[in-house]
Amino acid sequence: MRKGENFVWNEEREKSFEELKKRLVSAPVLTLPSGSGIFQIYSDASKKGLGSVLMQHGKVIAYASRQLKPYEVNYPTHEQ
Repeated sequence: MRKGENFVWNEEREKSFEELKKRLVSAPVLTLPSGSGIFQIYSDASKKGLGSVLMQHGKVIAYASRQLKPYEVNYPTHEQ
């Protein structure tokens, strides 16, 4: 959108909005890993916590997250 343009709420946007609401309130479905294919690991760390997701074929196998303990906050990010 550009400044001065009117925003039009249409059927496509309504459908996307409803899908987003549905996904926000439902738990993700985990899949079993297959014997073939590569795995992807996505991870992130901040000053307050860490999180990671294990995926295969674009589907979530497992995920984890937690807050850092007070003494862990002082660790360098690569050691958290």
